[in-house]
Amino acid sequence: MTGTLSQRAQRAEPFHAMAIGQRAAELAGAGRSIVRLSLGEPDFGAPPAVTVAMRAVMDGRPLPYTAALGMPELRAEIAGFYAARHGVAVDPGRVIVTSGASAALLLAVAATIDPGDEVIMADPSYPCNRQLVDSFGGRLVSVPTSAAQRYQLDAASVARAWTARTAAVMVATPANPTGASVPAAELAAICDVARIRGGWRIVDEIYLDLADPAPDGTPPATVLATDPDAIVINSFSKYFGMTGWRLGWAVLPEVLVGPVERLAVNYFLCAAAHTQAAALACFTDESLAVCEERRLELHARRQIVLEGLDAIGLPVPVVPDGAFYVYFDVSGTGMDSWTFCERALAEVGVALTPGRDFAQATADTHVRLSYAASRDDLREGLRRLAAFVGKARQ
Repeated sequence: MTGTLSQRAQRAEPFHAMAIGQRAAELAGAGRSIVRLSLGEPDFGAPPAVTVAMRAVMDGRPLPYTAALGMPELRAEIAGFYAARHGVAVDPGRVIVTSGASAALLLAVAATIDPGDEVIMADPSYPCNRQLVDSFGGRLVSVPTSAAQRYQLDAASVARAWTARTAAVMVATPANPTGASVPAAELAAICDVARIRGGWRIVDEIYLDLADPAPDGTPPATVLATDPDAIVINSFSKYFGMTGWRLGWAVLPEVLVGPVERLAVNYFLCAAAHTQAAALACFTDESLAVCEERRLELHARRQIVLEGLDAIGLPVPVVPDGAFYVYFDVSGTGMDSWTFCERALAEVGVALTPGRDFAQATADTHVRLSYAASRDDLREGLRRLAAFVGKARQ
């Protein structure tokens, strides 16, 4: 006789982007030509210096556990990155290195949310955050947003949603699935609303360094510039192209460092020693120059996608200014988003992600396209979508 599944396990929802990706892989394995525009995974890989560093560290030397919060050298390099790129001084002691940003998000929620606590998020938002809040007994307060708000929270909507049970607000900027950022002044106002009420500010900046620069050419601002006590989540996966390396980080307010260290050592012991050692090479001038070239390449790919969707007649209500996603409206095709994605994959071999992963209000009307694929794949995918939509409209 087997045991009973936990309520937590029974409530967990699937991540449809991964399911679509798995089906796309099965079709490709069976010989189908598949254009994969569903997963947020850059096609560049790690900067060359990082792969060289990985080969060097895998030379047979012992690779013992690191400290639970990460290698001191890597924590110092991350703090230096904030100073050099964003002009913000961060104490390396407030930086923690984690097994991907997913582990950083888990630790942030574990350290701040008790059963019954409410957490405010935008609708749409990254689905795994909702699952993490639920896993620790929290209650998601999903705030509907509009294209006029760039599908992001604003200070007024956060203030309206706040109750005596609210413990935190979670903001992603730029966001998945829309690629849209919160303007810096509005983000500061959101954090003020939460801070004044005694709540945590958990800000996902995983895509920050892929965002468009300010009009004067300066890099996009981190929330730490206006709220030094925000909990900031970041990752080596997106800007540095290291998705499968599973390495992320968080910057914590000082009061959380000790509690999070205790949680981290119990949950994970530490992030992988070899990936931490190799990641030191991310912060060389050579690697950062490579990453900047790739950011500009993603900007060019975004233009290809925006022009292609416009030619097909698939509206993009909010033009992205970061990440590598476009969230487009399929309601004019007569199909809901799930049907659109299923048929696009089955009929023309294009893998996309339905809005039901991310949203309630736009679950059936919107689809996410990742332009992290090559220019050739993007053009071919758009050509196939044009044929698919044209046939459907007939």
